[in-house]
Order: sequence, then structure tokens, then C-alpha cells
Amino acid sequence: MRGAWRRSRPVDRVAYKVGALLFGSGLVHLVVLVVSGTSWEGPLSYRKAMTFGLSFGLTVATLTWATSFLRMSARLRSVLLGAFTAVSVVEVALVTLQVWRGVPSHFNFETGFDTAVSMTLAMGGAVITATVLAFTGAALRPAAGLPASMIFALRFGLVVLLGALVVGALMIADGVSLARGGDPQLAYTTAGTLKPVHAVTMHAILVVPALAWLLRFTAWPERRRTLVVRLVSAAYVLVIAAVWLVFG
Repeated sequence: MRGAWRRSRPVDRVAYKVGALLFGSGLVHLVVLVVSGTSWEGPLSYRKAMTFGLSFGLTVATLTWATSFLRMSARLRSVLLGAFTAVSVVEVALVTLQVWRGVPSHFNFETGFDTAVSMTLAMGGAVITATVLAFTGAALRPAAGLPASMIFALRFGLVVLLGALVVGALMIADGVSLARGGDPQLAYTTAGTLKPVHAVTMHAILVVPALAWLLRFTAWPERRRTLVVRLVSAAYVLVIAAVWLVFG
């Protein structure tokens, strides 16, 4: 790991540090949530700052690591990764700010400032989707030098991550429509039903490529490693489907 750190590009090191800071922010808000004794539910809970910090921190670090395997222009990857990292900071910062102000961060159009925050969060989601889409396109191109198991894992993880962003976009679209229609409480309730699916699909990019990487340290032939990765990916799809059926 020390060797990988020394070989990493400056943008990677910045992204890893930012991911650690965001993750740390999530842990801090977990402590605040427990110590304060406030509710874990609702749009005003410290849980929201916690989950955004933990999830974005983990995703920034994961995407930095996963995309280092892709064959693409170093400059293009730096631009995409830099944009993803910067927008992740904005998303977590705005959500955290609104939590501490005691107002909802999403679907909140009560004041001009709250409207600006809500729209910025939505636009940030669009930027994140664009960067992940570009990374996915790079992963789908032929890649020489990578084991077949890792190629499949990266493609699967990025495609599922795109699915997570589509779910997030649906949550935002439905929530905005309902909030603009005068029913913000229903907006929070409706969007909340998709949170479990959104969470599960967000982190396939960590689980499956990490498995493929770990399998490289076994004595198994590449054909067996690829089979294991494919079976785990199929199981992951079944988990997503089950979560969708139960909570969606």
C-alpha cells in the first residue's frame, strides 16, 4: 500500500485525503447523533450529515482506487476525478450546513438561500453522474494487461454505481415535484423509500473490485477467479432486487 501511495498521482493523493476527511466528518456526526439523543429519522436528523459524510468519503476513496486501473488519458482522469471530489465536498458541506441550521437540505424551497442549496445539490448530482458515466465508458473499452476478473468487477461496479445515481435522480425528481406541489412531507417520505436501494447500489464499486483484487493473492487460476467474481456479482444483483422488493 505504501508503494501504491508513492506511485499515485497528486490528484489521487488529494482525493484520498478528501475522502478520509469526509468519512471523518461522518464519524463525528455519528458521535453527535448518539450523544445528543436526537432522532435518527427525518430530514432534520444528524443522521443525514453522518450518512452523507460516510458514504461520500468511502465513495471518493473507492472511485479513486478503482479508476486507477482504467486505461484512459491521465489528464482526463485527473479532470473527472477532481470534479467528482470537489462536488462531493460541496454535497457533504451543504447537507451538513442545513442539518446544523435545523432545516431540510433537499426539497426545501422556503427561502431563497434554501432554494439555492437544494438546486446546488441537484446540480451536483448531475455532475457526479456525468463523471461516473465517463469512467464507465472507459471501463467498457477493451483493456489489455488487466485480469479478466478485475475487468469484469470494474465494469460491474461502475454500471451499478450508475444505477445508484439513476435512483438518486428519481428521488430528487419525485421529491422536487411533490415539494413544489405543496407537500414537502410526502416528498421526504417518498424519497425515503428508495434510500435502501440507493445505498446498496452505491457501494458495489467497492465490494466487487475489492474481491477481484484480493483473489489475485490466491493460487487459483484466472478462470476460477473470474467465475467467483461473476457469481458474487450475480448474488449482488439478487440482493439489490430483494432490497427493491422489500423497501421500494
